[in-house]
Amino acid sequence: MSNAARSTLVVVGGGNMGAALVGGLLAAATVDPADLSIVEVAGARREQLATMFPGVNVTGDIPECDAAVIAVKPHDVPGAVTRAASRGATRILSIAAGVTIATLEAAAGDRVAVVRSMPNTPAMVRQGASAIAAGTHASDSDVEWAESILGSVGTVVRVEESHLDAVTGLAGSGPAYLFLVAEALIDAGVAVGLSRDVADALVRQLLTGSAALLAHGEAPADLRAKVTSPGGTTAAGIAVLESLAVPAAFVDAVRAATERGRELGRS
Repeated sequence: MSNAARSTLVVVGGGNMGAALVGGLLAAATVDPADLSIVEVAGARREQLATMFPGVNVTGDIPECDAAVIAVKPHDVPGAVTRAASRGATRILSIAAGVTIATLEAAAGDRVAVVRSMPNTPAMVRQGASAIAAGTHASDSDVEWAESILGSVGTVVRVEESHLDAVTGLAGSGPAYLFLVAEALIDAGVAVGLSRDVADALVRQLLTGSAALLAHGEAPADLRAKVTSPGGTTAAGIAVLESLAVPAAFVDAVRAATERGRELGRS
C-alpha cells in the first residue's frame, strides 16, 4: 500500500526491529496509523507489513515526513538519513549499531536533530532495554520524542554517546548471554537424568520467574542470598560456578563485546 500523504513518522526498514517499533507505537497509541509510514525495499516483506499493520502506509521509498526512525543495516544508514532529511524530516532516531552521531549528523545536515540509540531484541515482545544519546542539535524535546518511541517497546535510559558501546556490550548482546545460559541449563538437566522436554519447560519458567522477581526491584545479590541456604544444594552449585570463575567470565564477555562495538564504530 502507498499514498502521497505526508507522514508524521516514518520507520525506515521493515525488519524485526522496525516492525517491533511499529507494533509498540500502535499499541501505545503514540501515533495514529494514518500518520505512520514504513519504508521497506523488499516487495514480499512490504506485503507482509501491510497485512500486519492495517491502515499504515507501507512503501518502497521515504515519503514526505516530519521525523524518521532509521532501522536499516549500518552500511545503509547514511543514505537513508540523507534521504529522510531531504524529504522533510527534522528529527531522526537511529537504532543502527556502531553508526556514530558524527556520521548521522554529517548525513542529515545542520537543521536536523539526531538521536542515536541502542535497543535490544526483547523489544520484539515489548520488553526491550534501550539507551539513547543526544546529538549536537538535539533539544530536550527531541530526546523526549526519541524516548517516547523506544519507550513503547520497553525501558529507556539516557547516556552519553561514549557509553553506547558499553550498552551494546551489556544490554545489546546480553540476551545472547542469557540464551546461552538457558541452553547450558537445559543440557545440565538432561545430564542429571531429566528428559529434554521437561528440562526445557523448567528452564524457560525459571528464567521467566526469576526475571519477574528482579522486576520487583530487589537487589540481585539479596535475591540470590534468599535462595542460597548455608550448606544447602544451591550453595553447592554456586561454589562450583565461582570456582570456575563464571562471574568473571561474564565481565570478560561484556568487555569483549564493548570493545568490538568500538572497533565497528571506528571502521
